[in-house]
Amino acid sequence: MLDKIMCNTQFKNINNKFSHEHIDFLCKHRKRKKVIFITQIALIVIFFVLWEIAARLKLIDTFLTSYPSQMWHLFLKLAKDGSLFKHIGISSFETIVGFLLGTFSGTIIAILLWWSDFISKVLDPYMVILNALPKTALAPIIILWAGAGITGIIVTAMTVSIVVTILGVYGGFKEVDKDKIKMLKTFGATKIQILQKVIIPASIPTIINALKINVGLSWVGVIVGEFLVSQAGIGYLIVYGGQVFKLDLVMTSVIILAILAALMYQGVAYLEKRLMK
Repeated sequence: MLDKIMCNTQFKNINNKFSHEHIDFLCKHRKRKKVIFITQIALIVIFFVLWEIAARLKLIDTFLTSYPSQMWHLFLKLAKDGSLFKHIGISSFETIVGFLLGTFSGTIIAILLWWSDFISKVLDPYMVILNALPKTALAPIIILWAGAGITGIIVTAMTVSIVVTILGVYGGFKEVDKDKIKMLKTFGATKIQILQKVIIPASIPTIINALKINVGLSWVGVIVGEFLVSQAGIGYLIVYGGQVFKLDLVMTSVIILAILAALMYQGVAYLEKRLMK
């Protein structure tokens, strides 16, 4: 009850033109979002608590699964000597650069395909074939071509996401209302004006969806690259932990990877809110 009163007061202070019904709707929507968020956090907490209890009661083999308290101690140890931040920094840099290059390059190529129907028809079968290929299987070849280092890993991350971006964004361009394009043509608009005023604005949701997909794909590309050639990074920690049978290091690295991917996804979600306004 108190929460409802505070919510009503807050919205009234922001804008006195809101009706009581609209304020009630906004308060219910905000309350629902809070309940969803609390439930999400509760599920994570319950999962780790049950994991810890199962380990303490020896219901699971901790050699294979580790357990939260052991992973926390390892995390603190790695954070204290500074090595953890080095690995996180390297992987984050590789992922962000690969993510940006893959999204930007894919969008530019999608614009090129929309611009020229001839190029679109010529490249269409090749796009389908490239999309069907397992990108991670090509990682060793890509790294040999691009170089066994950060450059090769970044190119791998970019390659994994670029084809998906091209197909997704180009598909969004083709779904734009044809009547709007015809209307602009009637008024003598050039192709670049149609692109700027109709195609890109109407395709913002599609581009945002491509960004969201590319978050995961970029991390996949970086981790696969680090599996193969890196001497540092989250992928390197996972491989090293598996080789020396330090499963607590593997599980800790996986959880850190999940947190980093979630943070990057939230960054894209924030960008979506800003653009959609």
